[in-house]
Amino acid sequence: MKAMIVNAFGGPDVFEVTELPKPVVSSGHVLVKIAATSVNTVDMMIRQMGPELPLSPAAPALLGMDFAGVVEEVGEGVTEYSVGDEVYGCAGGLADLPGTLAEYIVADARLVALKPKNLSMREAAALPLVGITAYEGLQRAGVKAGQNILVHGGSGGVGHVAVQLARHFGANVFSTGGGSAQTALIEKLGATPINYRTESVEDYVQKHTQGVGFDIVFDTVGGANMTNSFNAATLNGHVVSTVSLLEIDLSPVHFRGLSVHVVFMLIPMLHNHARDKHAAILKAIASIVEAGELTPVLDEMTYSLTEAGKAHERLASGEGMGKVVIDV
Repeated sequence: MKAMIVNAFGGPDVFEVTELPKPVVSSGHVLVKIAATSVNTVDMMIRQMGPELPLSPAAPALLGMDFAGVVEEVGEGVTEYSVGDEVYGCAGGLADLPGTLAEYIVADARLVALKPKNLSMREAAALPLVGITAYEGLQRAGVKAGQNILVHGGSGGVGHVAVQLARHFGANVFSTGGGSAQTALIEKLGATPINYRTESVEDYVQKHTQGVGFDIVFDTVGGANMTNSFNAATLNGHVVSTVSLLEIDLSPVHFRGLSVHVVFMLIPMLHNHARDKHAAILKAIASIVEAGELTPVLDEMTYSLTEAGKAHERLASGEGMGKVVIDV
């Protein structure tokens, strides 16, 4: 099969076209002919940092985590899927799990689900990592109908899904963006946009919650913005973070009695821990998509498998809107 391999970690030009043996299906797994994959920030981190990042595979590495495609073979013990099924999932590209920048993947059946019927392969490939992350974060924070929820970075990968899922769960959703294009997308997704460049935390907390604060703050930005999240949350509120790799003063957390939920959705893949939960979330997301309450946003640029480096460059540029997808 054709694949894009990283023989040495570094810039987006490290990808090399190669031919690899077609993988052989194993017990509990399915062999999937990949139709599309998408690029996530963690993919770029692995490509750049290699062994400096504990979750990276050893070189030569086959990267890529998300995929959508068609089941070609079913391994022993797999009863839920059949040859010809259209599936999607996040199942490789780190540690000892071969990735999706290839024509085939042997995926653990506990990490996949049937693709939403009303999405194309490209759209479905954009959803798994960001969808699972957003869903898990909201669930862990105890999302309820009627709550005021703030999503930082609502035009980004995880953010644009979190906005739509929060609306699905009946919340009043607000979201920060940094310009007219971002705020326009946030409004289109059904949230009240907040331009963080022109509105202070104090201003928008007063404007939208009468100074009380948001019940849940979902932070997909990280860094110094974590303090903004703490200050935007209500007393005894919840802050969800997907980017908490930092040293920070937790005094505001203490004095507000906040609960902080760190979502690291790669744990099931890395540690073979509770993988069936990912399948369950993917099934739930498929139902929400099919009900018309969640639509992935795809960047306008398209890339082929051999243009994986260009796809990484596109995501790194910050110029894209929505998920960057690669057609396999």
